[in-house]
Amino acid sequence: MSRRHPSEPIYSTAIGVGRGLFGFWGLKRRVLGVEHVPVAGGAVLAMTHFGYLEFALVEWVTWLANRRHIRFMAKQSVFDSPVTGPLLRGMGHIAVDMKAGAAAYAKAVEALRDGELLGVFPEAGVSASYTVRELKTGAARLAAEAGVPIIPVAVWGGQRLLTKGHRVGFFERFGVPVSFAFGAPITVGAGEDFHTVTERLRGRLQELVDRLQREYPVDGTGAWWQPRSLGGTAPTPAEAAAADAARDAAREAAREQRRGQA
Repeated sequence: MSRRHPSEPIYSTAIGVGRGLFGFWGLKRRVLGVEHVPVAGGAVLAMTHFGYLEFALVEWVTWLANRRHIRFMAKQSVFDSPVTGPLLRGMGHIAVDMKAGAAAYAKAVEALRDGELLGVFPEAGVSASYTVRELKTGAARLAAEAGVPIIPVAVWGGQRLLTKGHRVGFFERFGVPVSFAFGAPITVGAGEDFHTVTERLRGRLQELVDRLQREYPVDGTGAWWQPRSLGGTAPTPAEAAAADAARDAAREAAREQRRGQA
């Protein structure tokens, strides 16, 4: 049974702010398949991750369709901020502490069983190549344990608003088309291999992205936000992976240096 939320003032305020911002930018949304999101009961929304605003964009179109709120899983460091922490907790989002992930996992399963929509990014980071990367198995594991479906969700165009490795100019955001595709539910059978389910999810997400790219109303030839394979200038998947590895190595080296100075 779905838990009712008669009053969530912080979440309602956040949605109002998001609607105002997206309206100010004049975003041109196109939404396919949102009827696959259940109007009641739990589900894992497994989303593509090409930019930093997908969580707000997907919540926006979901709320417009059925007034449901999505609980997102986010890094503990974001919850530790005195600014964003109280907001995220007030909206019922779930903190993920990499050193104690079991607690966040248990809380996510409980939320799903209680009829919540849970938003996850199975790529575990923004894909700077704007292609669907290999996925983690967490979405399949959560869905299996909670007994709920996975809803694949692709977003295309959101990277033109705010993303990794590119500074978007103020006026570049106005009038941007943002396309959404919600796929048919994926069920996880009893005893089914999580890696097999995850590969099926990845294939479904790529199919949705391919469709959104084919039908996108703006020609991305030569554009920074278009994959290299489609004539854009975004990094190739190999180049993006190499850049991510170099960044992670630099961060680890900086952490080691700080520990050495402590």
